[in-house]
Order: sequence, then C-alpha cells, then structure tokens
Amino acid sequence: MFSSAVTRPLQLITRVMQWSSAVIVMGITSYFIHLGPRGQHLIYQEVISTLSVAFFLPAFISPFMPTALSKFVLAIDIIFSYLWLTAFIFAAQDYNEEDCYFSSPPFVDCSKKKANESFIFLAFFFTFVGMFLEIAALSAYRRENVPVREKTGPGAAAATTTTAV
Repeated sequence: MFSSAVTRPLQLITRVMQWSSAVIVMGITSYFIHLGPRGQHLIYQEVISTLSVAFFLPAFISPFMPTALSKFVLAIDIIFSYLWLTAFIFAAQDYNEEDCYFSSPPFVDCSKKKANESFIFLAFFFTFVGMFLEIAALSAYRRENVPVREKTGPGAAAATTTTAV
C-alpha cells in the first residue's frame, strides 16, 4: 500500500507536529502552573507533555532506521496515545462542563485554556497517526527488503538476493 519513499516524509511531518504540540502544551501548562493554584489535571498534563518531549525524540530517527527503532517507537506511540487521550478528557472536563473562567487556574482567559485543550488534542491525534505510519513504514520496509529466491537451472541451488528501493 505505502512505500518507504511515501512513509518517510509523512512520518517526519507527523513527528514534527507531534513534538511541537507537546512542547506547546508544556509551555502553556507551565504558565498555568506558574499562575497557580495547581490542580491534579494540570500536573498530569505537565508530566505527560514533558515526558513526551523526551520520549518522542527517537521517533525523528525511526524513519531512517526502521529495523532498529520501529518497535520501540511504536510502543511509545501506543502508550502515549492513551496518556494524551486521558489528558484531553481532563482538559475537556475542566474547560467545557463548567464556566472555564473559574476552572484551574481561575481568572485566566478561556481562550488560553481552549488553546491548551486544542494542542492536547493535536498531540493525541499526531501520536495516533504516527502509530499507524510507523506500522505502515515497517511493513513497507519489510516488503521492499524481502529475500527473493531465484532458481538458476535444474538441480541448481537457489540463489538468494534482496530487492531494495
């Protein structure tokens, strides 16, 4: 379905968007924590965004080293997709069920809180998309580098070659 030539640029774009969203969430949430008071949901969002910034770094190398990093990056994507989804649910509960102006941190414009919620969703979305692109890239790499058996003549031993793009 996909080739390595298609998946690599898509992976890089997705990883840049994923990492950028995590950095923006980290910045906005840090600002909220600085203003205080700190709620459990803010602390959770800060921890997830900070861990994501560190753990998403190998994903930038993964398109170029699919056999070495794909399984590790895929595991990170699976774990963090659930963590980001939980962070989004917390943000949606905090800023959409009640008057967001009085939610933690109180007396901060709702536009900043909604921006944080939006970037949390983007981090979740790009993590989720990155997971499927990682699977597609690994599948394309394996398909393109499958050993092909050639029979050279009757009774001759089969020679093994690999095809590469």
